[in-house]
Amino acid sequence: MRVFRGFQGQAHARAVGTLPAHCALTIGNFDGVHRGHQAMLALLTNEARHRGLPSCVLTFEPHPRDHFARLAGQPEAAPARIATLRDKLAELERCGIDQVVVQRFDARLAGLSPQAFVDEVLLAGLGARVVLVGDDFNYGARRAGNYATLDAAGAVGGFDVARMLSYEVHGLRVSSSAVREALAAGNMVRAAELLGRPYSISGHAIHGAKLGRQLGFRTLNLRFGHPKPATMGIFVVQVHGLGPAGAAPVPGVASLGVRPTVEEAGRVLLEVHCLKWPEALGIDGGYGRCLRVELLHKLHDELKYESLEALREGIARDTADAQRWFAR
Repeated sequence: MRVFRGFQGQAHARAVGTLPAHCALTIGNFDGVHRGHQAMLALLTNEARHRGLPSCVLTFEPHPRDHFARLAGQPEAAPARIATLRDKLAELERCGIDQVVVQRFDARLAGLSPQAFVDEVLLAGLGARVVLVGDDFNYGARRAGNYATLDAAGAVGGFDVARMLSYEVHGLRVSSSAVREALAAGNMVRAAELLGRPYSISGHAIHGAKLGRQLGFRTLNLRFGHPKPATMGIFVVQVHGLGPAGAAPVPGVASLGVRPTVEEAGRVLLEVHCLKWPEALGIDGGYGRCLRVELLHKLHDELKYESLEALREGIARDTADAQRWFAR
C-alpha cells in the first residue's frame, strides 16, 4: 500500500507516470476502521477491481472536528481518538487498499466550496473515476455538499458516485461514535464486536524511566500519539511481536493513560507488564520492537496512589487479577 501526504503528492506521482491516472475513491476519517468501514472498503476494492483501477482512501489528519474545536477555543470538544494514524494505516492495508492519501485538514481545505472540493481534490488532485461514500456524507464549507450534490457533480465531471447505507450489528448501527462509547464504558467485548477484532494499540517499545524495574514490575512503553484516547485505565492484555513470526501472544497487564502517581506532564503512554516474559529476549530484548497490544478486559480506571509503595501494591493486585482473568 502506498501512502501520500496530501493529494498534491499523489497528483504529482500520477503526472510523472508512477501511478495510474485515475482511481476508485472513498473519503472519510476511518477512525478505528470498524466493521462498517470494512464493509465499505470491501465494496470499494471490488468496484476498483472490476474497473481496473487502484482503490484509494482519502483521510484526514488532524480529524476535522479537532480543527473546528481548536478554532472555537474548545479543544475539549474534539472527539476522543480510537486509533493512532499508524494503526489506521495498518488496518486500511489489511483491507486491501492500494493507496491512502493523508490530507492535512486546515482552514483552506475547510473553506473550499463543494464545487471547489470536487474540482481541486477529487478531479485534479486524485483523478477519481468512481467515488463511494456513506449515507451521512457531507463535504465542502459548512458541510454544504451532500450525496445529491456529489452525484450531480459526478454527472458533469465524468465520475460515478455510489452510496453505502448503514452497517448494523445486532440491530445497532456501527459507527466510530458507537466504538468510542463502548471504549469509554470499558466494554471491551462490545468494542470488539463493533471493530470485528479486539481493540489494540501498536507501536515501537521505547525506554522509560525504568521505575517499573524498581517496583519489581518491569514494563514496555508505547506512545499513544494523541492527547485524548478513547479509553484509559488498567487492562488485561496480550502482546504480539515479542516472539518469532507466528508465535503465541504474551499475556500481560497494562496501564493506558497519563500515570498520575509519577508524572504531571500528561503524556499518554501504554505501559505493559508481561506476565510471562520470553526468556530468549533477555532483560532488554523487547525495546525497539514493533508490538501490537490487544486490550481484552478493563480492570479499573487509573488511580493516583499516595506513595510508590502504594503504587507497587496496586500493580501487584492488578497483576494477580490479570492472572485470574486468564485462568478463567
